Amino acid sequence: MLKKELGIGTFRDLIYYYPYKYIDRTKFYTIREIQSQMPYIQVKGTLAALEVVAAGKVQRLVGLLKDETGVLELIWFQGIKWQKENLKLNTRYIVFGKPSEFNGRINVVHPEMEPDGAQLLTPSGIFQAHYNTTENLKKKFVHSKVIHKLILSLLEKLPGKVEETLPPSLLRKLKLMPLEESLLTVHKPENTTDLRKARFRLKFEELFFIQLKILGLKHSRETKFKGFPFTQIGYNFNTFYHDFLPFELTNAQKRVLKEIRRDVGRSQQMNRLLQGDVGSGKTLVALMSALMALDNGFQACMMAPTEILAQQHFNTISKLVDGMNLEIALLTGSTKTSERQVIHEKLQSGKLNLLIGTHALIEDSVSFSQLGLVIIDEQHRFGVAQRAKLWQKNDTIPPHVLVMTATPIPRTLAMTVYGDLDVSVIDELPPGRKPVQTMHYFENRRAQVINFLRQQINAGRQVYIVYPLISESEKSDLKNLEEGFRHVTELFPEFSVSMVHGRLKPAHKDREMQKFKEGETRIMVATTVIEVGVDVPNASVMVIESAERFGLSQLHQLRGRVGRGADQSYCILMSSYKISNESRKRLSTMVRTNDGFEIAEMDMKLRGPGDLEGTQQSGIGFDLKIANLSKDTEILQLARETAGEILQNDPQLASSENLILRKGILSNKKTEFEWSVIS
Repeated sequence: MLKKELGIGTFRDLIYYYPYKYIDRTKFYTIREIQSQMPYIQVKGTLAALEVVAAGKVQRLVGLLKDETGVLELIWFQGIKWQKENLKLNTRYIVFGKPSEFNGRINVVHPEMEPDGAQLLTPSGIFQAHYNTTENLKKKFVHSKVIHKLILSLLEKLPGKVEETLPPSLLRKLKLMPLEESLLTVHKPENTTDLRKARFRLKFEELFFIQLKILGLKHSRETKFKGFPFTQIGYNFNTFYHDFLPFELTNAQKRVLKEIRRDVGRSQQMNRLLQGDVGSGKTLVALMSALMALDNGFQACMMAPTEILAQQHFNTISKLVDGMNLEIALLTGSTKTSERQVIHEKLQSGKLNLLIGTHALIEDSVSFSQLGLVIIDEQHRFGVAQRAKLWQKNDTIPPHVLVMTATPIPRTLAMTVYGDLDVSVIDELPPGRKPVQTMHYFENRRAQVINFLRQQINAGRQVYIVYPLISESEKSDLKNLEEGFRHVTELFPEFSVSMVHGRLKPAHKDREMQKFKEGETRIMVATTVIEVGVDVPNASVMVIESAERFGLSQLHQLRGRVGRGADQSYCILMSSYKISNESRKRLSTMVRTNDGFEIAEMDMKLRGPGDLEGTQQSGIGFDLKIANLSKDTEILQLARETAGEILQNDPQLASSENLILRKGILSNKKTEFEWSVIS
């Protein structure tokens, strides 16, 4: 069961199954002091009564514990027969558990019971470690206490069996606790100081081996994979820069182009991640990078996750280079067979310079004459295997890879998940863009909001109203959206309204989007399907209904749909009064800042790294047992710097001192980063 539920199959797995919290078992309360909101309590008393109570089919065992200050109710819903046989009336017990309140009485459900005077689990009596278990294990009575007992009996056998995993010089330099001592302490702490040192050592080691692996891969890829050196900055790039550029590049765009230029100029394959908020000008940087490839006799391709986005990139880029005599084509699932034929021929003959498209680009039938640069937009929406296929479009040398995302990635996550990529950030908006103003209103301000929308539309602007449709099957959500649509058409009879959601046929959806884009409809009622895609500079207001139901990153992505023209834009978050503290924090963060990176950091703190958009689909590729990416930033930084220094001096980890690290990486096969070789 342990193997199936928790992946614990060996002594090693068990010893590396860390507690998620510690509870002070030195403090005892009297029954009168106990309140229902306390996290955990420990109390001594006499078991005065024990009886089975049946309510319909459901049975429960109810016990009464007395001390000199009062009576506490103890309740069991499971294991009734076992408890009844083993608990003795009129005996003194130490009771430990989480208090709650029912019908005005304080009780403890499924308490831990130890006869008073028995040796407590924690021999030192200081802390009791608590371990996560699963519902299935709890049903079989394998709760935290049982796991702790298993670990404590294993700890007795531990001394002398644990091999150190870090070189002595590193332990000395960073003053780290030895591994054996750390493992003993983390499961059976004697005091807080030692516990802190043990946890630091174990977190450092976990993050250090991940960084050693990522940076090692990066190093070996740089030596193994050659790249095409783009030595020329020639006619296309210069002509575009001097004659076709619609506005002055921002300093951030110039800096990023320099970084890309330096990468593609070497005989090594570029693997760069380009981050920048919606509207920061990533497409322009991507186009200018593609022009570098064309100047050196290569082709470029750009892959986007949806047809709408691919179409938009195609339109934007075609407009930008109109008059430059370049061959650009669009290839998506709905491209006609006759057009495909022409595209394939031009690709193979080398006539076609830049191909923009969706997943259709990775079909086997698509072959290039000489592919020099691959640009992947919104990279987290593509699986690893899909990206790998673009690598294989050249027989000998893989193309340079530029991966773009508008989802800002917190620094800690970028150092781990994308740790082998070089990261560029566009952190300023193009000139003339004003930051979006964000407001949060409760239901009672709805009339004001409607007046404000009317003013904006009368002034010639357009408005998005977004409803949460969290999954396509939630009927109540769809109903809300449809009711919302009816409500909006009644409120604004003088304006035409579009409605878009994921259940519409693609052609219908595109038609509605197009109508809004061309200004035929003034209001777009939609679900989050508009999060990626449509660029409507004239849309200046975004109303998000039930904003408390969206995640921070999603709210930020939605807000990025407005503020694309020169007018002041607004994002209005509507919510009910009853919202959790976490939702309150999310909404106030949105009102306070437009900085995507700050929002991503906050999102990770609130949700934990595993759920962040884009890491969830691909998994974060490694299993963190004790470190936490959102809390252990400094340890991660230290681990990365330390790993970097070691690899710089000894890339193969061949010195006698570093053999121990090599062994550590090999034994750590679970954190396999196959996908890391792929962009």
